[in-house]
Amino acid sequence: MIDAAELRRRTQELLAAHPPATTGRTDFLKARFDAGLAWVHYPEGLGGLGAPRTLQAVVDAGLEAAGAPDNDPRRIGIGLGMAAPTILGFGTEEQKRRFLRPLWVGEEVWCQLFSEPGAGSDLAALGTRAVREDGGDWVVNGQKVWTSSAHVARWAILIARTDPDAPKHRGITYFVCDMTDPGVEVRPLRQITGEAEFNEVFLTDVRIPDSHRLGEVGDGWRVAQTTLMNERVSIGGMRIPREGGMIGPVSATWRERPDLRTHDLHQRLLTLWVDAEVARLTGERLRQQLVAGQPGPEGSGMKLAFARLNQEISGLEVELLGEEGLLYDDWTMRRPEHVDFTGRDAGYRYLRSKGNSIEGGTSEVLLNIVAERVLGLPSEPRTDKDVAWKDLAR
Repeated sequence: MIDAAELRRRTQELLAAHPPATTGRTDFLKARFDAGLAWVHYPEGLGGLGAPRTLQAVVDAGLEAAGAPDNDPRRIGIGLGMAAPTILGFGTEEQKRRFLRPLWVGEEVWCQLFSEPGAGSDLAALGTRAVREDGGDWVVNGQKVWTSSAHVARWAILIARTDPDAPKHRGITYFVCDMTDPGVEVRPLRQITGEAEFNEVFLTDVRIPDSHRLGEVGDGWRVAQTTLMNERVSIGGMRIPREGGMIGPVSATWRERPDLRTHDLHQRLLTLWVDAEVARLTGERLRQQLVAGQPGPEGSGMKLAFARLNQEISGLEVELLGEEGLLYDDWTMRRPEHVDFTGRDAGYRYLRSKGNSIEGGTSEVLLNIVAERVLGLPSEPRTDKDVAWKDLAR
């Protein structure tokens, strides 16, 4: 059994063999992965040691104190938070060994090809088709939308319809898609912030070998649930310090600018500060629950709280700043490599937070998940669950 003392010893061995001051960043990260110190709860040979997840903090603290580089998790968040746990849960041994190391090191960026123009909140209604050619490759045609990082991604996790005669949840298959395939076209979607952090992706006769399928044919919806649950935990349950996230900048402004204070704003700030701290501690508890297994529907509740708090806190910040809050620093069209919820100025934070209640599952859908799967309330009536996808009204 690997304990904290053993992990400290292994961390020191890694630092001694690969001093951060003289070892290239990528070389150090590869050595860390090979030493099983990337994500310690993963199996040996796949970046881990089969240790308890809670002990990851022991490794991270030792490496941070030594000035070791990290793998820039914001840039590769989709790979770390969504692709990796899905590959670990449903991939073949060959797939795990091919994809997990370059994913964690950051040599290969991932994106998520799930949502479509006609299948966002109702994701299971997706229409992108994958047809298999004589037992060999799959040929994929369709369109995806709201795809973060598609413009820099090497690989994508993709769900496509493989059986239009089956009900919508049962005719889907899950794939790993090569974003360098000539049939993949990525177009920027400019957002209210001026940036094009998202993209739309057109798939035209994209060929995917069957060896890049995750899970069984037709079982893609079950595989996708692993991705979605992990996505909501990664968005809503991020580990942050006290006054981290959106509450940090507005709290700093309150302390530094007494001329802006009013009694009403003070009461609102106190309420939101407490809400943010409750959400932070709840996120800590949720991460501890992950030690026992896969994330559950509770992550949907965390993501709901994340969206509500970000929007209310950023709105308060704009009001606190008065006329200054109406300013916007730069509308230049950019295609950033990662999502930054709290960067730039108050105007940016206010506008960017509007997307929090859409991305990673709309708040309306997540409310249904919490109601049915956490609170045990009756499901809403659904008339399309047993109808073949091809017969659904569109």
